[in-house]
Amino acid sequence: MAATLRVQSDWNRALSKDEGEAWLSCRSPGKPTLYGSVTRRGLGSHGVPDIVASEGFVVGEVTKKSILISCPHENVSTKFLAPYTSFCRIHQKSVTCLDISSGGGLGVSTSTDGTMKIWQAANGEIRRLLEGHVYDVNCCRFFPSGLVVLSGGMDAQLKIWSAEDASCVVTFKGHKGGILDTAIVDRGRNVLSCSRDGTARLWDCGKSSCLGVIADCGSAVNGLAVGTADSCLNLGTPEKPPSEREVGTEGKILLLAREDKKLQGVGLQSRQPVFLFVGSDAFNCCTFLSSTYILAGTQDGNIYQLDVRNTNAPIQVIHRSGAPVLSLLPYRDGFIASQGN
Repeated sequence: MAATLRVQSDWNRALSKDEGEAWLSCRSPGKPTLYGSVTRRGLGSHGVPDIVASEGFVVGEVTKKSILISCPHENVSTKFLAPYTSFCRIHQKSVTCLDISSGGGLGVSTSTDGTMKIWQAANGEIRRLLEGHVYDVNCCRFFPSGLVVLSGGMDAQLKIWSAEDASCVVTFKGHKGGILDTAIVDRGRNVLSCSRDGTARLWDCGKSSCLGVIADCGSAVNGLAVGTADSCLNLGTPEKPPSEREVGTEGKILLLAREDKKLQGVGLQSRQPVFLFVGSDAFNCCTFLSSTYILAGTQDGNIYQLDVRNTNAPIQVIHRSGAPVLSLLPYRDGFIASQGN
């Protein structure tokens, strides 16, 4: 496994000062972690920061927007990029979930400050405050239209909001514990939720009703994802004909990231188990890379890549640090992962 070079302080804030400092670490599995720092000594030519590294680290190319740092001892280098822009006034505390509308114009986010807000993606201007959940809001996402928001909270309620006037148009009740994640089926006639109560449920937005419990796991379900299954995968047969209110569930597989160290695949329409994979720790999140390949992240920092056609052994296990893997997002030919470090 390759070494990992990380920043351990507020990079932008530290290096925006004339003599700011940021801490570094370089970790290789099975070896002691190497620690160091980089220091800004003012501005060099053409307004580019003059930056030097402590012993064991080397500063390469420096621009106004990036710094290349290497650790020769471990033969690893990383280019650290400055953010394109930062919105510091949307929330007062940590952001716990966010989504961007399909057109890219709006963002929605939740925070440990107890708020959920809609804002302009271009400039961070707050457009709407979505109020109605009791206790914390755990998850939020836009419908494909970009005009409607789905949220789930610790109050065990699932809510649908108008992004135009902040009104709550639908509230779903049925879970017995806090809702931890949601998903939208196709264009949004149906939505999915998972909860601390161990269940994953399918909801009918038009009738504001629960169409059924897709799975009852006996353990908290921390994350879920829905995708089109590979054509050769057997998704099972429904015990009874599906409701006419179910739209777009055929041929779909539901992934469930469970607290009991299990990643489960379930036929969305059939409600039948497809696979059950046991990991090293509680699964926090999961996503599809394709109809064949999936990813799932655990509390102890592992990212598993699996082939849904054969989950007996993972294709690979990626471990960059022991920090919890909190979210996964497909990106181009790879993926983006966030960790709690």
